[in-house]
Amino acid sequence: MLSAIKVEQVTKQYHDLRALDGVDLDIAQGEFFGLLGPNGAGKTTLISIIAGLARATTGRASVMGHDVVTDYRAARRSLGVVPQELVMDPFFTVRETLTFQSGYFGIKNNAAWIDEVIEHLDLTDKAHTNMRRLSGGMKRRVLVAQALVHKPPVIILDEPTAGVDVELRQGLWRFIRRLNEDGHTIVLTTHYLEEAEALCGRIAMLKQGRVVALDTTQNLLRKHSGCYVDLRLIPDVLPDALKPLVVAHADGGCRLALKDYVELEGIMAAIRTAGIKVQEMEVMQPDLEEVFVQIMQREA
Repeated sequence: MLSAIKVEQVTKQYHDLRALDGVDLDIAQGEFFGLLGPNGAGKTTLISIIAGLARATTGRASVMGHDVVTDYRAARRSLGVVPQELVMDPFFTVRETLTFQSGYFGIKNNAAWIDEVIEHLDLTDKAHTNMRRLSGGMKRRVLVAQALVHKPPVIILDEPTAGVDVELRQGLWRFIRRLNEDGHTIVLTTHYLEEAEALCGRIAMLKQGRVVALDTTQNLLRKHSGCYVDLRLIPDVLPDALKPLVVAHADGGCRLALKDYVELEGIMAAIRTAGIKVQEMEVMQPDLEEVFVQIMQREA
């Protein structure tokens, strides 16, 4: 099966700045893929190259098997991009904007799909409103609608929920999940890492233009983070051997950081040997945000 997006040894040089440094990615059709990294990591540059808005210095990229340079028309038809910036034409209504967008791709009689997109993005009551009168959150919804209007098999969402309220965010993700279930490939960049953890099956992390981590979300959580144990003890005295593991104190208890679950047995043995009773215990796996911080610090 063709890859939805394939990036091969892509570099991008801006004078003395190397924005991308030998990036390789192979995103399968139907994936919900996360592209994460701090500001300046190269995410938007990479998206711009995939979308044909920038030219790679070396390497190549393709969308649904179409090279973004030599077969750019087919590559662009296969891709919908929701940009990070709010880009709009202030002279048209929402429906007119989407109708013109259809025309850019040579699509006629697209009213039924436009109506469906407007409905699922909760834009029905704004369909005949001029774009300049919309709130920031509504404008972002229209950007999503524009990216979907030509029914692309691959959709890139660059910070799609920045500045969007909670209700709007949940509605947007319900619609995007449905598109993914229908077979669309989704690539997401976001600083809301709880979104990436909940939505993405696989994640790549970029730092200084290089891919520093690439794996399934569950493997990243499992391999890089270990686990935490929250304890409340009677009496509230932790054995000396366990004190180096403490990372926090709260609510009359303490939190210990472990490299893996095997260490739990040694902790319980130390507590029993000291004649201490466990009043409460909770074992937790760190979230993606903690894993992200660990990987970024490790790759410093």
